[in-house]
Amino acid sequence: MRVEEVGGLRIATFGNGPRVIIAVHGITASLMAWGAVGRRLPEGWSLVAMDLRGRGHSASLPGPYGLPRHAEDVLRVAGHVGAGPDAVLTGHSMGAYVAALAAAQRDWARVVLVDGGIPFPRLPEGVDPDVALQATLGPALARLRQTYPSAQAYVDFFKSHPAFTGHWNDDVEAYVRYDLTGPEGALRSRVVGEAVLQDGRWLNTEQDRAGAALEAITSPLLLLRAPRGLLNQDVGLLPDDLTAPWAARLPGLREEMIPDCNHYTIMFDDRCVRTVVERLTADRPST
Repeated sequence: MRVEEVGGLRIATFGNGPRVIIAVHGITASLMAWGAVGRRLPEGWSLVAMDLRGRGHSASLPGPYGLPRHAEDVLRVAGHVGAGPDAVLTGHSMGAYVAALAAAQRDWARVVLVDGGIPFPRLPEGVDPDVALQATLGPALARLRQTYPSAQAYVDFFKSHPAFTGHWNDDVEAYVRYDLTGPEGALRSRVVGEAVLQDGRWLNTEQDRAGAALEAITSPLLLLRAPRGLLNQDVGLLPDDLTAPWAARLPGLREEMIPDCNHYTIMFDDRCVRTVVERLTADRPST
C-alpha cells in the first residue's frame, strides 16, 4: 500500500498495474475498507482508495460535506492518478452513492456499486432525517461519541458487532486500528460526527438527485448486493422490493446477490471479496 496526499485527501494505492480502480468507502469508514480487495487484485491492476473528507487521515479537511462534495473529490483524485475512460469506478455503501454521482459526470470502463447506490425510500412526513439515520446506523454512530482506553478496547468494541461475530480476520482488524486517533487512555474514531450527519441527511432527503445520477450513467453498471444487513439481520440494506423497480427502470443495470454476506463482510470475508474482485476486474460484468 502506497500512501500520498492530494489536496489534503489521503489516498492509498494497492497494486501496481496499469488498469486502475477508483474506490470509495462508506459513511463511517475509511480507505481501509478496500484493503482486502486491494490485496487480492490480479496482475495488471491497481486500486486507488481515498479517505473521504471528515474520515480517516482526511478528517481535518473542512466541510461542507454532502455527497456532491465527495464526488468532486473522487473526480479530483481520478484526475491526479490519470484514471482515464478505461478505469473502473466502485463504491461501497454510501460510497456507492458517491460513485454514482461521479459516474454521471464522465465515462468509465464500468461502475460497480457494492451494497449501495439505490435511492432509499422517502421518509414519512415529519420524520427527522437525523433520527432516521440513528435508526439505521445505531452502533456506528455510538462509537463516534465514545473514547476508548486502548486500541484493544476499540477492537473489542468491533468484535462485539453482530456483523463481525464469527467473521473476524486480519483485514477487519487493520481497518479498525487505522481508524483510531488521540492519546492513550482517550482514543477515539477519526470520523467527524458532523460529516456523517450531513452525509446522512443528504441520503435521506436527496433521493431525486441520487436517482437522476443513476439515470445519467452511460457506463456499464453493476450492482452487487449482500443478502444480510448492517447488523447481520435477515433483510439486507437493499432488499428486492427496493432494487426491482430500478432494475426495470435502468436497462443498463445488471445486479447480482453475493450469497452468505452481510453489509460489512461483503468487503472482508475471503469468499465474498474474491467475487467483488472478479467483478471489478472481469472484461465484462457478470450478467
